Amino acid sequence: MSSVVDFRTFLASGPVPTLVLLDLQQDCLSGARRLDLDHSARALDNCGEALTHARRMGFPIAFVRRSRRTSAPGPAAALARWIERFEPRGSEMVFERDKPSCFASPLFADVMATSGGPIVLAGFSGESACLSTAIDAFHRGYDFTFLSDASASRAVGGTEAGQVHALLTQVIRLYGDVADTGRWVRSTTAIRAYK
Repeated sequence: MSSVVDFRTFLASGPVPTLVLLDLQQDCLSGARRLDLDHSARALDNCGEALTHARRMGFPIAFVRRSRRTSAPGPAAALARWIERFEPRGSEMVFERDKPSCFASPLFADVMATSGGPIVLAGFSGESACLSTAIDAFHRGYDFTFLSDASASRAVGGTEAGQVHALLTQVIRLYGDVADTGRWVRSTTAIRAYK
């Protein structure tokens, strides 16, 4: 008697990805950390698509932001708020870090170590937070996917933001997978649909 393995069931039993959204705060749209508006608007639309998909699929979602402790209400506090439609829900994780990599948060590092699944990176700012998190993930042995169209970068030196982001995407490709949001949504829908 031969044993047949249902390939669809095998794929569906794989580890569940964690969507990690970086720095989706008001100050990326205005203020000192402001990104190029055209580039960031497209990235936000794709972050929204990734977030909606992850929520629909029941994937873990982690929002990670830089530490910015302020108790006084006012402009600084307003800029530290989440961008509208990117407010974490009660079941979603929120981490703070004091350095560019998400792994600078000990709690984030612990949660990722116990999750066992791949990491999916999106958000701001590509040239620092996404890049350093991707390299850190690689060195820690994690599989990850960087959603390049769901991220935006700032200009560096005399190089404009779009060129910086294109180059950073190629650098991240040395360490892990790079995908566009639509491809990631289709691939994870196909795998999870058989559960």
